[in-house]
Amino acid sequence: MSTTIEPQPQAAVFTTRLLPWILTIGGAVGLAAALVLTVEKIALLTTPDYVPSCSIDPILSCGSIMRTGQAEVFGFPNPLLGIAGFAVVVTVGVVLFAGARLPGWFWLGLQAGTLFGVVFVHWLVYQSLYVIGALCPYCMAVWAVVIPIFWYTTVHNLRDGHLPAPRRVVAVLAGYHTVVLILWYLLIGLAVLQAFWDYWLTVI
Repeated sequence: MSTTIEPQPQAAVFTTRLLPWILTIGGAVGLAAALVLTVEKIALLTTPDYVPSCSIDPILSCGSIMRTGQAEVFGFPNPLLGIAGFAVVVTVGVVLFAGARLPGWFWLGLQAGTLFGVVFVHWLVYQSLYVIGALCPYCMAVWAVVIPIFWYTTVHNLRDGHLPAPRRVVAVLAGYHTVVLILWYLLIGLAVLQAFWDYWLTVI
């Protein structure tokens, strides 16, 4: 005999009203950034002295990052992962807007994909700030959307019962979901500020 976990009313509201927007808009922004980075990477490969549009100065410099090994971790340009991943995210968002009810295994698959994405992004953040010493504006756009895509997918899966967790914990996380997101952004912002403090002083 199999049992299914019915989503709580609050979870249904959360899914229908908020998550589709986050997946669709966040995925679209990430997809656009990945496409631009791919075009810029191809131009850089075909024309070695090409200066990417997002290379503004020595710190805000996509070109500096594109020429590193971190830009091709799996043997091909990282933005290709973004194109594939964000295309899926946008599709899921649109499907949710259409009112589809997706099975639990699908949500667990999306959870695994967004977990990979957020871990990979934070590794890239560290590499960008403390190893390469440069910032890529388009990459930062990807950072900005991957975090809420992961976070709200996780909150949804917790509230719908796809991920096991005590009800009290789920209630706290769901009730303060925006606080967690703001603090997350704040920590990354402080890291960027600290890593390039001397540069920001020259800009002021």
